[in-house]
Amino acid sequence: MQDVTREIDITSDICPMTFVRTRLALDKMSPGEILLVRLKGQEPLRNVPRTATEQGHQVLDIQTDASGISRILIRRGQ
Repeated sequence: MQDVTREIDITSDICPMTFVRTRLALDKMSPGEILLVRLKGQEPLRNVPRTATEQGHQVLDIQTDASGISRILIRRGQ
C-alpha cells in the first residue's frame, strides 16, 4: 500500500458533502501526497473518484469490503 498522508471517513455523509469533504482534505495537502477516503454507498463510490480525476488528482486504488465500506486512495495533483 502507498504511504498515506491523510485519512478521512465520510461513511456517514451523503452527496454532495462526500466530495466537498474530500476536496477540503485534498486542498490542505501538498502535490503528490496521498489521501485515504473511507466511504459507503454507490453514489459516492461513483462520484468521488470521478470528480477527483476531473480536478486533476489521481485515483490510485479502490477497494470495497464485505460490509460495503470502500477505501479510495487519491494522490493530490498539482
